[in-house]
Amino acid sequence: MKLAVGNLPSNRLAWTNKVYISQENLSGISSYYVKNNVPQGKSMLVEVHGHAYQVEAHPEVPNNEVALNGLQRRFLQLSLGTPVKLNPFVPTSNIALASLELGIDLLKKSRDPKAKPKEIDTDRLAQATLLVLEEQIMEPNRVMALDFEGTKIELTVKRMATVDTGGSSSSKKSKKGDDDGSASPSAKVGQLLAPTSIVFSRIEGGAPMTFIGEHVAEGGAGGGASNLFTGDFDFEKLGIGGLDSEFNQIFRRAFASRIWPSHIIKQMGINHVRGMLLYGPPGCGKTLIARQIGKALNAREPKIVNGPEILNKYVGGSEEKIRELFAEAEKEQLEMGDNSMLHIVIMDEMDAICKQRGTVKDGTGVSDSVVNQLLSKIDGVDSLNNILLIGMTNRKDMIDDALLRPGRLEVHVEIGLPDTKGRLQILNIHTRNMKKANRITPEALEKLPEVAEKAKNFSGAEIEGLVKAASSYALTRCVDVKDLSKAPDTKKLVLEYADFERALNDVEPKFGAKSQELKAFYRNGFVPYGDSFDLMMSTLERLVEQVRTSDRTPLMSVLLKGPGASGKTAIAAKLAVDSGFPFVRMISADEMIGYSDVSKCQMIHKAFMDSYKSPLSIIFLDDIERLIEYVPIGPRFSNAVLQTLLVLLKKIPPDEGRRLMVVGTTSSPHLLEDLGLVQAFGVSQTVPLLEEPKDVCEVLRVAAHMNERDARSIAKAIHNKPIGIKQLLMVAEMAKQGTEGKSEGSVDVNVFMECLHTVGY
Repeated sequence: MKLAVGNLPSNRLAWTNKVYISQENLSGISSYYVKNNVPQGKSMLVEVHGHAYQVEAHPEVPNNEVALNGLQRRFLQLSLGTPVKLNPFVPTSNIALASLELGIDLLKKSRDPKAKPKEIDTDRLAQATLLVLEEQIMEPNRVMALDFEGTKIELTVKRMATVDTGGSSSSKKSKKGDDDGSASPSAKVGQLLAPTSIVFSRIEGGAPMTFIGEHVAEGGAGGGASNLFTGDFDFEKLGIGGLDSEFNQIFRRAFASRIWPSHIIKQMGINHVRGMLLYGPPGCGKTLIARQIGKALNAREPKIVNGPEILNKYVGGSEEKIRELFAEAEKEQLEMGDNSMLHIVIMDEMDAICKQRGTVKDGTGVSDSVVNQLLSKIDGVDSLNNILLIGMTNRKDMIDDALLRPGRLEVHVEIGLPDTKGRLQILNIHTRNMKKANRITPEALEKLPEVAEKAKNFSGAEIEGLVKAASSYALTRCVDVKDLSKAPDTKKLVLEYADFERALNDVEPKFGAKSQELKAFYRNGFVPYGDSFDLMMSTLERLVEQVRTSDRTPLMSVLLKGPGASGKTAIAAKLAVDSGFPFVRMISADEMIGYSDVSKCQMIHKAFMDSYKSPLSIIFLDDIERLIEYVPIGPRFSNAVLQTLLVLLKKIPPDEGRRLMVVGTTSSPHLLEDLGLVQAFGVSQTVPLLEEPKDVCEVLRVAAHMNERDARSIAKAIHNKPIGIKQLLMVAEMAKQGTEGKSEGSVDVNVFMECLHTVGY
């Protein structure tokens, strides 16, 4: 039949997406179905201008018209009154749809640029679509209207696949159809049926909306973010090593929720983590992690800004820079809601601009305003859900507390010193190119674990410096220093294990043990001179082992007390070096000459804070009465330093698995008892003077290199007169002077006694 295009008699009929004709015309089509024995479904289908539609009768439609809605007329490119042919359409089994992807847009778009995205439940929308459009014919780019729970939406066919009844091997399976069926990837026309899998996606340039539910097309700005991480990322390839546990924590806290669809997270009643703080010693990889983590994510290009760059000399300029950092994320969230891609903002040296509010007295209040602006963007009234702010600092204690609470920078990850396994990873990273180019010997590669073991308390940056120092030896070896104009022999340029051994003497870790400084305290030798000394040393060694192995001893404090020149400092230094602890720090009065009380307290406090960053640490407090400036006349002392020591001597390392041993020395324990310092130490050991002749003889023979006869004569001469080991060795050296012509190691007893008298003994 040939009819003219007309208007629908009622607007509500537009939402059915059917075409309407008179009852008389419909009866003619129905008779065709009966005459040709065509099975009839829920409704009949007709072909209008070459495209198939469901057809129904309506009493208000004239016999000479076919009523179409506006979207149908636009798709068919027909105007009112245009004559069109209607033919009965008989669907075949091979056009049944296995899957259908529909693009969604709003029929009426909001003019408010800050309007929140419309939330669409795709599960309920799929049910409504099937209820209204079942048995209708679909084809690419066909547009349909739907009244979904009061929201007028426009559906556009984007992709579809029919059931492949032939079962070819190249066909694709439907997403949510029959498991036994397969889908033809390309189809020009298809019929929507109950088993068809329906998914939805946004129309590019359409109204802002967010999807929840399972019926979301992959890559169609859906509610899932399963492709947040790139498929084949490897942190070692990115140049990051020794931080496996830290990455596990970052992934669990900051990214795990973003892998799940947004509606699942809403069902859990939680929000994504919007900020995390990386803190720890310099050179441990905070900036490296933040910069490389963007390469492992399918996210917007990270914005990297240094804290001081935010500050601006103009009023409001600093706050404006903060707003600019989040402008793109804000715009995308308004357009796409939860479907927005992740925006990463990396802020280095965060303590420069986010200090505790009220602590900066510059008169402008800029620092406080910057903190307030940052707080409002991360967790304000219109907080963003598509951002991740990564802050980095060496001074976590300086950052405003409001920024560190949950909902803001809630994930705090300490990027500490790498362990042996981590150090080996970093060494492998920095020698990777050498290995590929055969510029490192097999021996050096095999012994990299030994280098990692020796590089205790090296940060990642210091390990890189170690490799550079080792390379410098290899480079210099291939250069003729006498004739620098001669081209170096590139074939001989190979890094050897011996280069690493030399480099270990060149590069000292900031948080390592200063072994050379400590060894200077017993450069004249260390003599186990008797049973009392052996008993004391075995006790001290047992305490060191207790700290090393016992999980119940995170803190051990030992006070070595005894007269001056008895060797307390040498014993403590020897104990620290032999312990093998990666962190050893000596605090002595000579380092603080001219310091104010506040500066001394800060220096002592920093040494203790640094020790908490290492798994095993020793702090050596030499000559405590000098540290607190104690003098018996008055008496007078620095109460600030005293209180600092009293507090820190009792402070257990805050992190689990960190252990600290504090060794102090004093020559006046009776003076410190009233101050409570002696009682603050857990264990006290007395270092005695030399009394027994055999002990004096042993010291003179081993340390002063005297012969047996002279050593015994001197020991007998000073019997029952206790003497400090340092004083004894000094006098022995004095007595050796002017002994030319005599046999080596011989000292005149009378000269020795004169020297003793000279030093006031």
